[in-house]
Amino acid sequence: MKEKDQRDITRRDVLGAFTAAVGAALIGCGSSPTSPSASSTTGTTTSGTTSGACAVTPSETEGPYPDRTGMISGTTYYRQDVTEGKPGLPLTLALSVVNLNSGCSPIANATVEIWHCDAAGNYSEYGNSTGETFLRGLQRSDADGKVTFNTVYPGWYQGRATHIHLEVFVNGISVKTTQMAFPDEVNTVVYATGVYAARGNNPTRTSADGIFADGTTNEMAAMSGSASTGYTATLQLNVAV
Repeated sequence: MKEKDQRDITRRDVLGAFTAAVGAALIGCGSSPTSPSASSTTGTTTSGTTSGACAVTPSETEGPYPDRTGMISGTTYYRQDVTEGKPGLPLTLALSVVNLNSGCSPIANATVEIWHCDAAGNYSEYGNSTGETFLRGLQRSDADGKVTFNTVYPGWYQGRATHIHLEVFVNGISVKTTQMAFPDEVNTVVYATGVYAARGNNPTRTSADGIFADGTTNEMAAMSGSASTGYTATLQLNVAV
C-alpha cells in the first residue's frame, strides 16, 4: 500500500468526496450518458500555469478510482506511454516538480503518478475494466524536475469537469495529491471529434465542478496543439518538502 497524502480535512475535501460519491453513483463505475454535441472543431492554444508565482499546488481528493494494484512498487508501470492501445486524441503531459521550500528549485527523482478515464469515461482497474491498467503510470523526474507522459485526451463522466489525477512522491512518501484541469474551450473542440463525438461535450464546466470550486489558478493546464494533431498539456507542480 502506498502512503497517502496526510493533510487536514478541508472544505475542498468535503466537496470533493461528495461530488465523487454522487458521480460514482450516477455512472456505475464509469459509464456515462451522452451529452449535447459540441460544435467547434478548430485548433486551440491556451495559457495556464507553468511556473506562476510558485504558490503551493492545491491538494485534491484522489477520487473514487485510485490505483489499487500497487503500481508504485512495479517497475512495469514506470513508463512514458500509458495508452495501452486506448483510442483518442494524442496528449502529451509535460509536468515539472519544484520545491517551495527551496526557492522553487526542481526536485530530481520525484515519482509522479497519473491516472484518468478513457474517451468513454471509464477508468482501468474498476467495473468492466478490472484487471486492466490503461491510462495509468508513473515516471521519475529528471535533473530539471521534469516528467513526460504520452496518453490520450481524457474523456468525461457525469458530475465532473475534465481532469487528470496526479500524485507526487518524494523518497517514497506522498507529498501531493492533486488534479489537472483542462480549459472548457479546448474540451468543446476535442469532444466534437473522433471517438469523443458520439458522447458530445462535457456538460460540467470547470467552474461548476465542486473539486475546483475555489479556482484552478495552479491546476489549469497550459495547452498547445490542435484537435487535428494532438495537444501538449503543461503544468508545474509546486510542493513543499
